Amino acid sequence: MNTILLLRLLSAHLLADFFLQNDKLCKAKTEDGRKAVIAQLTHALIHAVCAYILLADWQNWIIPSVIFISHFIVDVVKNRLRGNGTIAFLCDQLIHVLIIFLLWWWQYADCSQVCDWFANIVSSKQLWLVIVAYLLITKPASVLICKFIKNWTPSNNMQTQGMPRAGEWIGYIERVLILTFVITGNIEAVGFLLAAKSVFRFGDLNKAKEIKITEYVLLGTLASFTIALLIAFTLSLIS
Repeated sequence: MNTILLLRLLSAHLLADFFLQNDKLCKAKTEDGRKAVIAQLTHALIHAVCAYILLADWQNWIIPSVIFISHFIVDVVKNRLRGNGTIAFLCDQLIHVLIIFLLWWWQYADCSQVCDWFANIVSSKQLWLVIVAYLLITKPASVLICKFIKNWTPSNNMQTQGMPRAGEWIGYIERVLILTFVITGNIEAVGFLLAAKSVFRFGDLNKAKEIKITEYVLLGTLASFTIALLIAFTLSLIS
């Protein structure tokens, strides 16, 4: 399926978007007027040149040209919408990668083979078990943990201030890591993760000098780890 060509194009995108785009150029792209347009054109040209060189299909000018035009348009729209957050970044990258994939499909891919490959993936029992497991350890697990430790939640005057929803996202990330470690056969890394979290939390809990807060944090951590491990081991048994 000439997947090597797709990987070359993706490598060109990563190289141009993250390694060949300095802070000065990135900042200039978000400004108004002629300076922003020049910066956006320069950035799009870098993408086109990288794609042309890494693709190494010297007769193919279609792919670099489309990448140049599409990248410029996406950057202009993003700048007009003032999109600088995480969602804007992810949408921006998704659009660029999708364009690259479609260009590769149009120019080089064997459509029948790609369709068969995609059909095999979609119909894979293992894939859907993994998807369900990752979905379970995020929001559903978070809701269950909140309900479980609700009766032990310290009063407002005993809670220390922190970033909004930071604890929730820490739980998401740690459970994703635990599930990933188990299904990839690296369960010993779970111990290092627990140790690392304990080290980082020790200072805060020591300063708090409140046993209720210490027990509350420990209870939440152990509940999070237990749910992630149970789901991971269940996945390993049924897959």
